[in-house]
Amino acid sequence: MKIDRLISIVVYLLNHGRTSAQKLAEEFEVSPRTIMRDLETLDLAGIPIQSFCGADGGYQIMDGFVLEKQAATSREYDWIVTALKGMASAYCNKHLKQALEKLQSLGHTEDAAVSLDLSAAAEDGKINGHLMQLEDAIEKKRVVRFSYTNSHNEAKKIQLEPVCLQYKWYHWYLIGYYEKYQDYCMFKLVRMENLEVTDIQNSRAHNPSDAAIKDNSNDIVHIKLYGRAIIKTKCREYLNGRITQEFENGDFEFCFSVPEHETFWYGVILSFGNRVRIIEPPRIKERILKTCKEIQMEYEG
Repeated sequence: MKIDRLISIVVYLLNHGRTSAQKLAEEFEVSPRTIMRDLETLDLAGIPIQSFCGADGGYQIMDGFVLEKQAATSREYDWIVTALKGMASAYCNKHLKQALEKLQSLGHTEDAAVSLDLSAAAEDGKINGHLMQLEDAIEKKRVVRFSYTNSHNEAKKIQLEPVCLQYKWYHWYLIGYYEKYQDYCMFKLVRMENLEVTDIQNSRAHNPSDAAIKDNSNDIVHIKLYGRAIIKTKCREYLNGRITQEFENGDFEFCFSVPEHETFWYGVILSFGNRVRIIEPPRIKERILKTCKEIQMEYEG
């Protein structure tokens, strides 16, 4: 419907700033002429649309304008509620529950075609307690302390400025800033003990997106393996990668990227036994060989 497209154009301009008519036409899958008519309609309706000429030209909504009335359709509210329900299944938070109830009161239907169950992310009561403590510390911009055992089984005392919480690789993580080293690091909540929120204020403001970019390149290994046809489905299911080559007998090459020192993917590879072979990198192949020899020696002993 045209009214839905008009509201969507306003929301898009508020979120993206100055945008060309051609870009808007591509975004909403209509002609530039239709976009021009829509912008004229919005201007007549009192939405302060500004136009700019030149190489950087386009259209934007005047600074200071706020969209106060309901901007989402019933179907869009359904998607929002579905996402919130999924998050609520992973994280028990009073404010999240209140937000969900507010949106449900706006007419959410119960026959949505898609649902999310992230209850596996709830892990246990201890983790949920840590989540609430850390969320509070992030909001108040306060330093936290905790004991931490890393993937090499090394125990350390940690003090840092919490930046954001993330659920990925089947676990909750904290991304924090080390003032001493002026760098961001990631910590798995399940490895934390004796978490304490201090009264020390953060030394600086943090942008979660900068911290996430820093983290995403840290400790990631790109693996290629050769697999037998019988484990093709399991590779897709457990390793979250892609098949790069298939052979006539059904065997295949498979590529995926994971944190190098995490246990889950490594255990999956070992469980495949002789139905899989690491192609690269060489250090992962050597690690597999070493582990298999150690297992053999243990059982023979």
